[in-house]
Amino acid sequence: MIDPRIKLRHLQAFVEVARLKSVIRAAEVLHVSQPAVTKTIRELEEVLGVDLFEREGRGIRPTRLGEIFLRHAGATMATLRQAIDAVSREAAQSGPPVRIGALPTVSARIMPHAMTRFLIDAAGAPVKIVTGENAILLEQLRQGDLDLVVGRLAAPEKMTGLTFEHLYSERVVFVVRPGHALLSPAADAFAELSAYPMLVPTRNSVIRPIVEQFLIAQGIAMPPTQIETVSDAFGRAYVRMSDAVWIISEGVVAGDVVTGTLSVLPFDTADTRGPVGLTMRTDTLVPASLAMMIDAIREAARHGTAA
Repeated sequence: MIDPRIKLRHLQAFVEVARLKSVIRAAEVLHVSQPAVTKTIRELEEVLGVDLFEREGRGIRPTRLGEIFLRHAGATMATLRQAIDAVSREAAQSGPPVRIGALPTVSARIMPHAMTRFLIDAAGAPVKIVTGENAILLEQLRQGDLDLVVGRLAAPEKMTGLTFEHLYSERVVFVVRPGHALLSPAADAFAELSAYPMLVPTRNSVIRPIVEQFLIAQGIAMPPTQIETVSDAFGRAYVRMSDAVWIISEGVVAGDVVTGTLSVLPFDTADTRGPVGLTMRTDTLVPASLAMMIDAIREAARHGTAA
């Protein structure tokens, strides 16, 4: 029997604090005060008789027992959202919403083509596409806010309860504006690289360790001037107007390279290749609209990566 003292607000507060690792940010998302969230978490801990969170640097993280509770609480919230969606769809007589999380490279290279095909096959089905870091998208997937993530394969410890279907592999490239000094045949691009501002993936991104390993293997130190970003809009604009070097997944800038607005430095980055594919929860029920979206993404990936 469920303890009647545990309310929906307890689960909502717990899941958001665990997801964001911050009481302040959880309060903002839930549109309540910070003391209210703190009080709600304490009430839940008193009912369960355990500590659910512990300090981690300046933030917090779930304890071991908190992680266990999160798996079940997250699944409960996801099931509740699905139930609400099902009732809403029935009332509106519309198809189920398709909620997709996509890396910037996927949003630029794959999703436009997939969306075109999907709208032909499933006209009228509502769609939500979210772009962001792989880790954040996977957390939203776990919490039931997304049905599917199209991105890089996460580390094994991050894949518990998730499935992955490989679509293609993608390397990291170093891009600069046309006419950059590092493109000169006389330049020793590797030796001179650290002299320029560098746009690098954020520390939480999947490709950050890959980039760091590549630089170490080449004997290149991280430059004193580095800008962490996952914003392709900022990266594209800043590199075009400066001497910065942008380290980014190839698919994000493929179109820019073809049109000549950006140029790839002649580095052999084959070792940075990593799998990109479809990640879903193992317990996800796949309605027809989501199945059609998956087929459209597969088709777009085959054509997009073959081009």
